[in-house]
Amino acid sequence: MTVYIDPPAWPGHGRMWSHLVSDASYDELHAFAARLGVPRRAFERDHYDIPEQRYADAVRAGAVEVGSREVVRLLRAAGLRRPKGRAQRRSS
Repeated sequence: MTVYIDPPAWPGHGRMWSHLVSDASYDELHAFAARLGVPRRAFERDHYDIPEQRYADAVRAGAVEVGSREVVRLLRAAGLRRPKGRAQRRSS
């Protein structure tokens, strides 16, 4: 049960952003983000957007630093990837 973060390389709203993901569950990810004080509105489909000013806080709290491609690989391997613009299958 690990949470991962990629470098702040994604521009938006005048800042650079990182992606915070879990390789186990969304519950784990939401709990980690809550401990950091990250608002739930920062969650987008399968990750939290973390501003570069909070990157070091996430790493100090235990997030493992990985590259952006590794974030996607981890999400896919865990079955947690939710690509933008694709319909989601419902679980039974």
